[in-house]
This record gives sequence, structure tokens and C-alpha cells, in this order.
Amino acid sequence: MQTNKIGIVGFGSYIPKYRIKIEEIAKAHKKDSNQIKSNLLIHEKSIASYDEDSATMSVEAAQNALKRSQIKSKKIDAIYIGSESHPYAVKPTSTIVGQALNLDNNFMTADLEFACKAGTAALQICYSLIKSNSANYTLAIGTDNAQAKPNNILQYSAAAGSAAFIIGKNKNEIVATIDQTTSITTNTPDFWRRDIQKYPTHAGRFTGQPSYFSHTLETTKKILNQTKSKPKDFDFVIFHQPNGKFPLSIAKKLGFSKEQILPGLLVTQIGNTYSASSLLSLSAILDIAKPNQKILLTSYGSGAGSDAFIFTTTNSLISKQKLAPNTKSYINKKQYLNYLEYKELKS
Repeated sequence: MQTNKIGIVGFGSYIPKYRIKIEEIAKAHKKDSNQIKSNLLIHEKSIASYDEDSATMSVEAAQNALKRSQIKSKKIDAIYIGSESHPYAVKPTSTIVGQALNLDNNFMTADLEFACKAGTAALQICYSLIKSNSANYTLAIGTDNAQAKPNNILQYSAAAGSAAFIIGKNKNEIVATIDQTTSITTNTPDFWRRDIQKYPTHAGRFTGQPSYFSHTLETTKKILNQTKSKPKDFDFVIFHQPNGKFPLSIAKKLGFSKEQILPGLLVTQIGNTYSASSLLSLSAILDIAKPNQKILLTSYGSGAGSDAFIFTTTNSLISKQKLAPNTKSYINKKQYLNYLEYKELKS
């Protein structure tokens, strides 16, 4: 029996159609593509077109979320957008999105930045506004058009995409309840980009054990303890996906099976979409999930921290799944570019 009356009432995703294979990037830099693919477990990645950015991708994903929610956009009381590639250094992305969605001017908004977990931070804020009765409907978005220095290892993974979730409290509209959320945060400088720098810098292997693994493991254990849950209680599990190996390793360490994690493991096909990464996986899971299934999600953001969530799907999910394009359709709709074409888009 569902007791939590706060949850997702609409969800949507967007992934650009352009792709580049790892072989193309490796060939341009005279690298061994087989070794890179083996190390990262990534075969290709998505690329934003010349007329796409974090704002336009947010609008696309939000429009799909609105279709599934079946509410009018003017009912949304707040928009929070997480990204580390906002189009403007000084001008909010969220006002652009609000205008494009034809919201009234009576809404709260802010742009968020916390590396790859800014999207889940937006989701926590939107959930809290509903819980405190400060809003009836809120919109949380994770979106990124990730940057990477040429011939850096990040160039093989940094990708583009967006995911949007409308949160509400009408039990009949909710497709997945938010049962619990928690976080762990530390000052761990594993990845950064100063304002005058074009590309981010990372601390190599330091981004692994003391950063990604430490925070993801600790936060997941925390939420499992808070809810007295065990890995076997969940139908699906999602971890942030900087590459294909990290989430698989975390899942194994915590006692989750490949059957639980593989349905949401998108990084192998589209790369690391940063703030959209774990939320795109959540959207992909909601596309295929059945009622009364449990989902565990733990994001990660460099700097550093993790947010964890537990969701339970409801009977309302099935009727809403086909009201907008699903995540798999965006993954399958692709056009490959060579390295010169890719370089022109990223210049």
C-alpha cells in the first residue's frame, strides 16, 4: 500500500541524434581504441548539434514530461535546473526554459551547479517544496552539454543529454513515489574548472576510490540503513555513470546483480551526460517498469557528494509511459559523425 503522496507525475528525456564512435576519436589522436573501450566500457557518445545547448535540451525533456503529466505548464510553481554547462555564465537557464514552456511569471526558479549531481539536487529541492506545501507542482531537470579538452581521456566520454521530472502530490497522478532521499557531501577536489578555463581539470585516479566510490558507497549504505532495505528488495538500481566500469563495480560491492543495473546502464551507448546521467537512467527505467517495483538511485558529483533516492512505481505508470517518446527511441535515433565534423560542433 502506497503511503507517500509525493512523487513523480511526469518524466521525459532528450538525447541529441549525433554520435561519434570511440574509434573516430582514438584514430584522430593515434590511440588504441580497443584499449580505451575496454577501460571505459563506452562504445560511442552523444553530441549536441550547433543549435543545441543545455537550455534547448531542457525544453525538449520538459515538454515530454509535461505530456506524461497531463497537466498544464502554468500549474508548475518552481523550476530548478542542474548543469555544469549552463549557456550563460551570468543569466539563468531556468528563465529561458520557463518562458519556452509558457509558464506564468509566478514561479520560483534557480540554476544549480554541483558537477554531475546537480540534477538530483534539483530533484531534492523540488521534492522538498512539495513536502513543505510551498508548491503544488515542481519541475526538476538535469542537463549537460559536457566539455572535454581534446586528447584528454574525458573526450571519449563527455556527452550531451537531458532528463526532466515533474513532482506533485496528487496520488492519482503519481507514477513513482519518492519514498526516501539522503545525501553525503565532502570537500573533495577531484574535478574542477575555474571561470577563465575552457575545459575542466581532473585529478586522474583520485576521482575513483576517494571520490566516486567513497561517496557512492557511503550514501547508498546510508539510505539502505535508513529504510532497513537490502539489495534484494529492489527491482532496479542506478548509479552515476562516468564510465561503464564504475557503476558495475559499485553494484557488485553492494550486492546488486547485473539484472538490476543493466536496464539503466546507458553510458555504454551515449557516454557520460554529467548532470543528466543518473536521471536519464531513471527515465529509461520508468519507460519499462511495472507497477509496485522499487528503484534505488545514487548520483555522484565531483567536489564532492552523492544523493540517493528510493522510488516505488504505481499503477498510474503504465498509462503514461507511451504519452511521449521514450529514452530508448532517442538512443536508437542516431547519425554518426567523423572527427572533423565532431570538432566543428565542439569548437
